[in-house]
Amino acid sequence: MESLCETGCCGRCERREACGGCIQNDGRPFGGSCVAARLVKAGGAALLGDAKQKLMDEINALSIEGVQVSDLYLLSGCYINLAYRLPNGQQVKLLEDKNVYWGNQIEIPGSDRCYGIAADDRFLLVCQYGCNGADPQIILYKGR
Repeated sequence: MESLCETGCCGRCERREACGGCIQNDGRPFGGSCVAARLVKAGGAALLGDAKQKLMDEINALSIEGVQVSDLYLLSGCYINLAYRLPNGQQVKLLEDKNVYWGNQIEIPGSDRCYGIAADDRFLLVCQYGCNGADPQIILYKGR
């Protein structure tokens, strides 16, 4: 089964049986929304490629030391939706488990922590976390 965006993400997805693939559910995996499927449905593969490159350029222009991307991947929110502790002690999740986002992980040299990037057409999140998502901290969250 091919994916709408032709990136092959459905074929690599460990949870594909749970949703059936994006062609079967018209780009709404797990009942949520997929950033790539929305773009392809709106303007085809060219729009998808342009939007992905624009987002990479936006990320690379942030001037966050160590944050440079050469590719973005389609990632299920259930894997990357971390709970962040706010200054008042409350914990909050910023993503939706059922959605698919652009993302990447960047190891921080000389550290046991990584930068995580998640984005769609509405927001961009850069965070930092330890092994297995431990102690996540928001570095940047902005609307797009």
